[in-house]
Amino acid sequence: QVQLVESGGGLVQPGGSLRLSCAASGSIFSMYHMGWFRQAPGKQRELVAAISSGGSTNYDDSVKGRFSISRDNAKNTVYLQMNSLKPEDTAVYYCNAHHQLYGTDYWGKGTLVTVSS
Repeated sequence: QVQLVESGGGLVQPGGSLRLSCAASGSIFSMYHMGWFRQAPGKQRELVAAISSGGSTNYDDSVKGRFSISRDNAKNTVYLQMNSLKPEDTAVYYCNAHHQLYGTDYWGKGTLVTVSS
């Protein structure tokens, strides 16, 4: 079992920045691929960024060059640095942990990011 707690969401103006954090507990963090997903009102949940257990990253095209995902295995935490935010980035952002061997998925409860002037 993995427990995930997101933090760092809030209201920001267009062009601003936020850093989301996801603290994990309950299992061996380094065994998990980690990802950030988001879900806007009326839309399906979508992958924003992911980082493998080995540190490889990938991003949705809509956030490439603006968002950066990283992990600190010593702190059992994954981060999402979001720069040059746009109103279309407004969504609830969810942290996901995917076990690299068993394929088990765990989700946090989400943190709301609102980009508005």
